[in-house]
Amino acid sequence: METAVQKYTVAFQGELGAFSEEAILAYFGEAQADPVPLPTFEAVFEALERGEVDRAMIPIENSLFGSVHVNYDLLRTHEVTIIGELQLRIRHHLLGLPGSRLSQIRRVYSHPQALGQCQTYLRTQLRHAEIIPAYDTAGAARMVAEKGDPEAAAIAGARAAAKYGLKILASGIESHPQNYTRFLLLARPQVKPPNGDPKTMKTSIVFALRENVPGALFKSLAVFALRDLDLYKIESRPLIGMPGSYLFYLDVAGSIHDAALQRALDHLAEVAAFVRLLGSYPRGERVD
Repeated sequence: METAVQKYTVAFQGELGAFSEEAILAYFGEAQADPVPLPTFEAVFEALERGEVDRAMIPIENSLFGSVHVNYDLLRTHEVTIIGELQLRIRHHLLGLPGSRLSQIRRVYSHPQALGQCQTYLRTQLRHAEIIPAYDTAGAARMVAEKGDPEAAAIAGARAAAKYGLKILASGIESHPQNYTRFLLLARPQVKPPNGDPKTMKTSIVFALRENVPGALFKSLAVFALRDLDLYKIESRPLIGMPGSYLFYLDVAGSIHDAALQRALDHLAEVAAFVRLLGSYPRGERVD
């Protein structure tokens, strides 16, 4: 994690009280971070690119509801680099107005990711309620507070409940207690990647196959196996304008400063249409 004494402005998508703000404070500590809420992920990436903020924090995947695909796409199309990560334990609560009762709730608002993470509770305990997607968990909490509707509730965190003066009607409503979201810390490309112990580092790349022929993906992945480099994750995304073709995002063990990984990437460049480094950074801590 970053050890500089300066205070960083860190952009995130959503309202104050969002889990992304919680991730920022967990990573930096309150003394080193000034969270900057923005309405969309695109706005977060653009603010960082333009130098309006020092850093950005984005969710990339959740252990219950999968990847945040829009952020994979934005990582490729914007000039940013990954310099850190963490896994944050996500505890969802059903929030209503002070004085509201659970039996009153007829409408539930939250971000689609949060709704997906709580689908078992919603299906079994709030079958009668209308489920309404919102752009952000904390934004949903703020809306419920401002509307003053006793039949409305939001799914969000305890930080949002305190921020907007809402009552927790039900706690820990996520579908499984092992509910973690992996967040990435982004910087502008001129920020040099940390030069840590390769055993504790992770490197993320995106590449496209040169041609869609049998064995092409196998040959691409073999450049890592030949050098005993572990792959943590592979994620595919459609290549826009080329139906049936895909981009592949990889998280691989090791640092970009490590000779074995550099040779693997050089080898990959020989068999792939293009390869782009997204970042090399320490493996993130799990924050409960």
